[in-house]
Amino acid sequence: MITLSQMRESLYSAVVCDALDGLGFNNQSPRVQIRRTSGATRVLVGRAKTTLWADMAHVDPRPYELELIAVDSCKADDVLVAAAGGSMRSGIWGELLSTAARNSGCVGAIIDGAVRDTAKMNAMGFDTFARGTCIYDSQNRQRVVDVDVNVEIDGVTIEPGALVFADDDGVVVVPRKVEAEAIQRAWEKVHAENVTRDAIKDGMKATEAWKKYGVL
Repeated sequence: MITLSQMRESLYSAVVCDALDGLGFNNQSPRVQIRRTSGATRVLVGRAKTTLWADMAHVDPRPYELELIAVDSCKADDVLVAAAGGSMRSGIWGELLSTAARNSGCVGAIIDGAVRDTAKMNAMGFDTFARGTCIYDSQNRQRVVDVDVNVEIDGVTIEPGALVFADDDGVVVVPRKVEAEAIQRAWEKVHAENVTRDAIKDGMKATEAWKKYGVL
């Protein structure tokens, strides 16, 4: 069994997306721009801790209630996923939530919306991916309306506990029902790519490499 640690060491979003394509799962990566806003250049890999967000324009009678419950219930290797419909109304994720989430074992966050405190999260080395930044606080602007439910980002369904990858190329979601096969295929392709890359470095033409190895 390929571990999360091994995935972080060897896999990346594009090769996982290719493996899912080969299994007929052709819509597992949001096409909207969700870019790295803090953290290192490494690949983020973990289990989706899903939260569903809504915009609001009234005084919240229970501010931060469900988002704090979500953060406090994170487990080791979780990735907090905030499905906020791409809203830039406020920065729904920042330094304090990152600190609390990391204390619970969370390894990063994928935000379909805006974040803030990026310099502080970067100094922490906490990996976040988002649509962009917004300095406004979320109170009375956005709130979590559900936790641990299926959510969507740009039409890609993310189940609670689904394996997610994120790096500078994008975000990929691996459905649980094909996880083992997809990861095995991605693992095999990475190692086949290494052989192809070495051959091309040694002077083999790309066409010849494709004919011989069938990997690009």
